[in-house]
Amino acid sequence: MGPAKKGLSSPALVVLMAHERKAVDMEMIQKSIDINGSVDRVFAYVDDPATGTQWLPSMMEVRNISGSGVGQHHEWTYKMAGFALDGETTTIAHVPNERRVVRSKGGVDSLWTFTFEPHEGGTRLNLTIEYTVPLPVLGRLAEKLVVRRNEREIDLAVQNIKDHCEG
Repeated sequence: MGPAKKGLSSPALVVLMAHERKAVDMEMIQKSIDINGSVDRVFAYVDDPATGTQWLPSMMEVRNISGSGVGQHHEWTYKMAGFALDGETTTIAHVPNERRVVRSKGGVDSLWTFTFEPHEGGTRLNLTIEYTVPLPVLGRLAEKLVVRRNEREIDLAVQNIKDHCEG
């Protein structure tokens, strides 16, 4: 980490120093959920960035959506640990009704891999997220709290997808 920045409030300092961080530990979340809905319905819902604010609790805004399939791009604002973080996401792998992989950069660097499988007349959605926690100034204890909160957030996210697609 670099030297302290003068004249910045602590939230601005935390975010600024997060961007200066050189060595990064990746965290991973893996979730699976069975959904009583067709693979094409579940895939279409998750594949549309505009729905992100519906199923991902801390997604505050999705904007400037362009393209489709590989190369689709959008910008977002996400709230983590009380901080509004801005970033952008690009689809890097796209196999309709099977797999979607997106890479996000900015406030939170992450890789989201969604897979969709027919399962007992519905869909099994598998989600793996690899991400960095952009709060090194708060130390390891606070980082662990953020990681636990993110786990709960993704539990809610997959449940929200299930509720929407079954409704």
